[in-house]
Amino acid sequence: MSVKKFRPLLILTCMLGTCAGATGSDVAADQQAAMLGFTPASAAAQLSLEQRFDAQLSPADQRAWMKQMSSEPNQVGSPHDKANAEFMLKKFRAWGWDARIETFDVLYPTPKKVALELLGPHPFTAKLHEPAVAGDATSGLPGVLPPYNVYGGDGDISAELVYVNHGMPDDYTELARRGIDVRGKIVITRYGGGWRGLKPKLAQEHGAVGCLIYSDPHDDGYARGDTYPEGGWRPADGVQRGSVADMQQYPGDPLTPGIGSTPGAKRLAIKDAKTILKIPVLPISYADATPLLQSLTGPVAPPSWRGSLPLTYHIGPSSAKAHMTVLSDWSRKPVYDVIAMIKGATAPDQWIIRGNHHDGWVFGAWDPLAGNVALLDEAKAIGSLLKQGWRPQRTLVYASWDGEEPGLLGSTEWAETHAKELQAKAVLYINSDTNGRGFLGAGGSHSMQHLVNQVADGVIDPETHVSVGARVRAKMLVDGNDKNGNPEAKESAKLVAGGGDLPIEALGSGSDYSAFLEHLGIASLDLGFGGEDDNNGIYHSRYDSFDHYIRFGDPTFEYGVTLSKVAGHIALRMADANVLPMRFGDFSSTLDRYVGELHTLVDNTRKATDEQHRLLDQHAFALTVDPTRPLAPPARDSDMPAIDLAPLDQAAAKLKQSAEAFQTAYAKRAASGFDLSAAQQLKLNRQMGRMEQALTDAAGLPDRPWFKHFIYAPGMLTGYGVKTVPGVREALEARRWNEANRYAVITAKVIDGYCAQLDQLTAMLNKAS
Repeated sequence: MSVKKFRPLLILTCMLGTCAGATGSDVAADQQAAMLGFTPASAAAQLSLEQRFDAQLSPADQRAWMKQMSSEPNQVGSPHDKANAEFMLKKFRAWGWDARIETFDVLYPTPKKVALELLGPHPFTAKLHEPAVAGDATSGLPGVLPPYNVYGGDGDISAELVYVNHGMPDDYTELARRGIDVRGKIVITRYGGGWRGLKPKLAQEHGAVGCLIYSDPHDDGYARGDTYPEGGWRPADGVQRGSVADMQQYPGDPLTPGIGSTPGAKRLAIKDAKTILKIPVLPISYADATPLLQSLTGPVAPPSWRGSLPLTYHIGPSSAKAHMTVLSDWSRKPVYDVIAMIKGATAPDQWIIRGNHHDGWVFGAWDPLAGNVALLDEAKAIGSLLKQGWRPQRTLVYASWDGEEPGLLGSTEWAETHAKELQAKAVLYINSDTNGRGFLGAGGSHSMQHLVNQVADGVIDPETHVSVGARVRAKMLVDGNDKNGNPEAKESAKLVAGGGDLPIEALGSGSDYSAFLEHLGIASLDLGFGGEDDNNGIYHSRYDSFDHYIRFGDPTFEYGVTLSKVAGHIALRMADANVLPMRFGDFSSTLDRYVGELHTLVDNTRKATDEQHRLLDQHAFALTVDPTRPLAPPARDSDMPAIDLAPLDQAAAKLKQSAEAFQTAYAKRAASGFDLSAAQQLKLNRQMGRMEQALTDAAGLPDRPWFKHFIYAPGMLTGYGVKTVPGVREALEARRWNEANRYAVITAKVIDGYCAQLDQLTAMLNKAS
């Protein structure tokens, strides 16, 4: 679902030159000696297992599977979506997995009629269609739904247009300063600046009666490179489909929040579903947007609002009304989750779950099948290991989800249906989504950070033939050396130059980890490669096809195999480690950084508030305005009272002490070869596997109780983007001062509970005979 801006995974325990020049035997010896969670003997066996796993991976298989699975439209409810699920089911079973399809009936509206026209003296009718292009074999196939935004409202309306830039809160503030009101209007906004679903939501909240979202060539069209089919970027008629459900409330079936969409489930009425918008929404191409933007009158848009179309960007209103129609089929449709399992030999009630979705908006070669075929390759290789006599110690669950694109439907409904069992058994969820060519990106629970570091250190990049970690380290050093680089890149480069582990990213939303991490509190990771491919320009369009991918994505599928290695090695190590390879000190140090950021946010907000009040009192804004271009001063920000973050400071300090004590006890046990009885080891691992749940609270976050994790959550006004320590951070950003103080206390209590569980683990290690 999400377009990944591939994040720097800062890794390795040696300097770049040392790692790049190390021999294979040197690296293997280092890995064997330091492999987290393993004795030296079991580490040697694990490295041998991973080599046998790698030998079974096949770029040719991945290519063939992608070609087949993207050969017809693959959206929810299509015949090919079901056929793909049945194809994978047969594969899993042939490879030796215990596999089944779990079906959920979910609300999935599809368009019966969509139309858009400009009325008045210069009428124009939008195509709302993506034509076939030369060299793309599937681009002319029938069965493709017209471009639309799922979970927008129905409507048949005529109104003037107003351009609102990205349609984010700051844009509406600028409109208000110019005296422009969108009430009763259709807003036209461009993609970018924030998640698409926020654009119609904010338009609706400001009184608009409809919303059009277009792709400006400045962001993913000819301003970025040659357009498809000559290059990989979005052509003039390309349209980005997508969900506009209010998933910051909850993902999944809008009618069954918190429970699975199973037969007999109690469902909300459509009118009562909080995540369904009331106004009609349509995505359009920049070819269709151009006449509409040319019809706008009124002030010229600010420089930051201007895209790359050959026109003067005005704000509006338009010289004539636009007429838009959206009529939908609001029936329920099945989603098909393919679930495959291999029971563990000694700890069958500890589950390692690996997932990727298989549904697309049209053909979905890049999003999601590039990631899905990597998952299938892993499952095939694991099946080969089974036939060689190996069996995991813990249970492996591989899942190919359906319905991710409309709103994480398949994964959410499965997780809600099996919530009790998952919270008792699931140790880690490993996600991927899209995959391309370039650099490793990783995000997730910070207790898993060192494991990701170690695995990335042992997987070779197919282009440069150093580890995938060494390559990212080099990139970070180069980016930090850029004189025009941002301060964050320069700070990261300093950390990279010092060696050692550096943070993986925190997760927000936009893919199938959400229900596991943020609702159930199961440790999660999200993995993928990219940064060198030209796939973003066809995101969620008809042109996300096999032919596009083999030209502009990962033509050799070598990075598909590399993703299989990274994700597969993590899954195998989690399945077979003597003690789960988790390091809680990494979470503690990350929390210290998040609390420090909150202090900085408080200080900067106070300074900005004081400065704004001073400028308003001096009438500075009024004195600097061009009287021929009226611009009101900004609304006065509320006064800022005392903010007390001391409870968080104290909780973070206590966690640091607890993490250090655990690490000392863990190191002692590791040095003795984890001399634990089978019962002691099972009990220790069971409690370690549930640690992430201690970071949740049953009451959930303010005004959205589905989200229960108190460290990671998607932002209410960022969509996919993460907000760390969200109960406090978002209250501060929204100037809800009392709420910020209240959630500082509540979050501190959650962290204290985590500390208490960590202290129990330390006691178990110290007392074990």
